[in-house]
Amino acid sequence: MIVGAGISGIGAAVHLQRDCPSKTFTLLETKAEFGGTWRQHTYPGARSDSDLYTFGYGFKPWTGPPIATAGQILEYLDEVLDEHDLRRHIRYCHTTTRADWSSDDSLWHLDVQRTDTGESYSMTCNFLWMCSGYYRHSEGYTPAWPGLDEYRGQIVHPQHWPDDLDYAGKRVVVIGSGATAATLIPNMADDCEHITMLQRSPTYFYPRPNVDELAEQLRALDVDPEWIHEIMRRKVLADGQAIHQLSAEAPELVVDELLNAARELLGEDFDIDTHFRPKYRPWTQRIAVVPDGDLFVGIREGKVSVVTDHIDRFTPTGILLQSGDELEADIIITATGFNLNVLGDVQMSIDGAELDYSGTVTYRGVMFSGVPNLAVVFGYLRTSWTMRADLISGFVVRLLNHMDQLGAAVCTPELSEEELDMERRPFVPEEDFNPGYMIRGRDLMAKQGTHAPWTASNDYYLERDEFPTIDLDEPALRYR
Repeated sequence: MIVGAGISGIGAAVHLQRDCPSKTFTLLETKAEFGGTWRQHTYPGARSDSDLYTFGYGFKPWTGPPIATAGQILEYLDEVLDEHDLRRHIRYCHTTTRADWSSDDSLWHLDVQRTDTGESYSMTCNFLWMCSGYYRHSEGYTPAWPGLDEYRGQIVHPQHWPDDLDYAGKRVVVIGSGATAATLIPNMADDCEHITMLQRSPTYFYPRPNVDELAEQLRALDVDPEWIHEIMRRKVLADGQAIHQLSAEAPELVVDELLNAARELLGEDFDIDTHFRPKYRPWTQRIAVVPDGDLFVGIREGKVSVVTDHIDRFTPTGILLQSGDELEADIIITATGFNLNVLGDVQMSIDGAELDYSGTVTYRGVMFSGVPNLAVVFGYLRTSWTMRADLISGFVVRLLNHMDQLGAAVCTPELSEEELDMERRPFVPEEDFNPGYMIRGRDLMAKQGTHAPWTASNDYYLERDEFPTIDLDEPALRYR
């Protein structure tokens, strides 16, 4: 059973159908349609913050612009469903609320609720593959600011964008400075009376043309699209690795390059240091891509303002800042982030004992100590999510085939006696990656140990070579 029909779940289904042709499978999807994040986010201009050469699948070339809109990504996924005949496997409006493992019959017993009819029923599966992402779709994160209930205008979280929101000629304040704010602000600016980005602290932005010269040259030479896709994937990955390494070894050099790029678009008179120089090292949080520098263009043209300050309280007409200034607004958009979820918010038990996910130790960032026949997709935090989802899919189908060869019904990662007292470390160390949603939700996550295979890597190049060669008979994996 695959839980989720977004980019991870659809990719998992392609691998499973191709490499385990004897297996039957179903995708359970809460929404009424496929697409996950790209169906959830309907705010103006919703787009990827990763290039589609790496965010797309290895098995299907991407032929559009490097940074794609939600609509373009949905079209891409729609084609995958048709090309691999996957629609018949998806059950829409099916929310998995609970999963209970029974060693008596070596099955997961799922409680499933239909969101369209309200019906509840049970399903079983041999293997559970969680592809439900990392944040709670039903609820975005909004801080409990003082006076929030006093504000008389409209408050909107981008995760739940009203179809009928009319912002034409309105004064709009967007709280936040991450990829979501940087996306919707330039896409609203032409219609608003004025739009202001209110940030507590700056974010690193990378303005770049939304076209890749190498890809265009290769297309002009009529190179096979699959070759172009692979070449561009390798180029993007190599460039990303170089920037990440430079961010660690010479962070000020990276900072200077990013700020100089902003300065070229905003002019020498703009206060870059106040509004676009974060206090953290590059890549301890994601660097937000700004296609064609559209956010900076909006600021330069006077359609967009940036205010760096702290909120004191909401007022009936806007926001009072700690500096004493007040921002008046007809609409306030809280682009303040996600709520991390684990295991798709599915409650789980093992033979009647409730599963404390945070008490488990991860096996290679895919499976978890003491939890049978369960795999979870958690992608990369710097490299595109899908690069790791693809590697995980390759591992899972190899594992399923290996279980068949052994005649085993169950595979459980188990710590040895010597490893039971092993030091537990965070799944994502704070010094390595520390956006707000991760800091708020870190305690919900499984732990890492001190050595392989009880660790989770964020290094694509390491796992690219390691995952296909994992010894499926290593002592950490117990079969029966």
